[in-house]
Amino acid sequence: MAQDNQTQTSTLPLNPIQTIPDKLVVLTFDDGVKSQLTFAAPLLQHYGFGATFYITEGLRFLEDKERYLTWAEVRTLHDLGFEIGNHTRQHKNVATQATAELRADLTHIDQRCAEHGIPRPTTFCYPGYHTSPEAVQVIAEHGFQFARAGTMPDYPYHREGSRGPAYDPQRHPPLLVPTTGASGPNWGFADLVWAVEQASNGKISVLTFHGVPDLDHSWVHTEPAVFASYLHYLHERGCTVIALRDLARYV
Repeated sequence: MAQDNQTQTSTLPLNPIQTIPDKLVVLTFDDGVKSQLTFAAPLLQHYGFGATFYITEGLRFLEDKERYLTWAEVRTLHDLGFEIGNHTRQHKNVATQATAELRADLTHIDQRCAEHGIPRPTTFCYPGYHTSPEAVQVIAEHGFQFARAGTMPDYPYHREGSRGPAYDPQRHPPLLVPTTGASGPNWGFADLVWAVEQASNGKISVLTFHGVPDLDHSWVHTEPAVFASYLHYLHERGCTVIALRDLARYV
């Protein structure tokens, strides 16, 4: 009998998939803006929230260290327990990139992470929300577990803030996880409340932020005080707030 019990126990999965709870929220931040470390990260820590920071060396990341993170600061975010994700080297539209160039861009960020003691990213974010079947294939071949896209094709994308679909693992592929809320000047508290309400019945709300503030790109800027009110609401509502990589617990 003891042998039978031992055999039965050894066949159980080590990390069984958990049931998706209502009010499950994924927080993501794009582009490696300095304020993500100086302002957003301390608030996230205060509430015990997870988040993913997607790093690119495109835009002005390499030129402007007043507004963008250094790689040492990216490592600091990792050391604080946050996920570091791959956002490509150049921040180009992946739908128009040659396959070899996209592969090289992905590998470059992996290498830069390795140089700074950061694990190889397991999730990806499409620059500018652009996708294509060919790009998705490259993302898959690279070995990413999840990739975050935008609001389309389910909802139109509005440059200064958009609502989008909740992530439904029964309908959306893991390499095309949609954005439920893309923060910007025209996306506010009512939109946040709406996004959280979508996180029910096995669906997950995925929120995208950039700088808090974002001094280079006004169309994706979020006011610090407004962002603080968003996190307070998520806390008061009892939301489970995770990084994109943590979807592996549920999907």
